[in-house]
Amino acid sequence: MKLKQFAVLSCLVLTQISLANETFTPLYNGNDLSGWTVKVHGHPTGDNFAGTFKAQGDRIVVDYTDYPRFNNRFAHLYTNKTYQNFHLILEYRFLSGFMSDAPSYAKLNSGVMFVSQSPESMPPQQNWPVSVEMQFLADDPANPGRTTGNMCSPGTDVVYNNKLFTEHCLRSSYPAVPAGKWVKAELIVKGGVVKQIINGQTVLEYNNPTINIGKLIKGHNASLFKNKQSQRLTRGHIALQSEGHPIEFRNIMIAEL
Repeated sequence: MKLKQFAVLSCLVLTQISLANETFTPLYNGNDLSGWTVKVHGHPTGDNFAGTFKAQGDRIVVDYTDYPRFNNRFAHLYTNKTYQNFHLILEYRFLSGFMSDAPSYAKLNSGVMFVSQSPESMPPQQNWPVSVEMQFLADDPANPGRTTGNMCSPGTDVVYNNKLFTEHCLRSSYPAVPAGKWVKAELIVKGGVVKQIINGQTVLEYNNPTINIGKLIKGHNASLFKNKQSQRLTRGHIALQSEGHPIEFRNIMIAEL
């Protein structure tokens, strides 16, 4: 799909679009957050604390205007539907207004989670969902060499270059783009193979996510994951991330494969 074609999607929010033999359906209706569920760390499922996620015209915005402090309120906005084989397309743009009490690594940092557990399965104090993340970073002069379209893996491992990859994050090959600029991201998951694309360029490919519940996950319901260590994750929710830095998402479309 050419960038010129993609640019017109924002005015077709409620319409299915067929491109390259795939039929894309909007995940955002352009009016409200129907079809999505919020989970904020420290809060019960469904509590959109201080309007963290807002529907604003053609985009979903992560906004901290009404936050007294960030206070580790990492949050995610989950699709109510689960997905297995799919092609996800979205655009993101970082804004100004980093929460000063958020961890330094969260500056100009967000992402989209997939094959994720449901928000309803998470106790209020669970820090991250068991999932895989396509991580989005913006360029930061104070932290040179950043890349975007990375892979991070809270509660999971993946196979990369035919070897089990157990570190938390895997760098992509695409340099981070300055804040304020729209970036097109694509995520293709099919048959256990994951391909991550930034601005039309494949930047990372890996496969077979599996559960590693002891990896960064705290406050979870242990009984839910009993006897599931190393189990493959083939289906789950998709979630937009809030990590302490304002960001906008638009043209959020999915094709089931």
